[in-house]
Amino acid sequence: MWLIGLVTSYTIGGFIHILLVVAIIMVLLRIINGQKPM
Repeated sequence: MWLIGLVTSYTIGGFIHILLVVAIIMVLLRIINGQKPM
């Protein structure tokens, strides 16, 4: 039972980490596009 909880928490943590990385990349792209419009 503890293994299921461990895997679930690890998967959710990884998913949240991916979302944070994607959000940071989008913010950086928005800043770059705002400063240097192509």
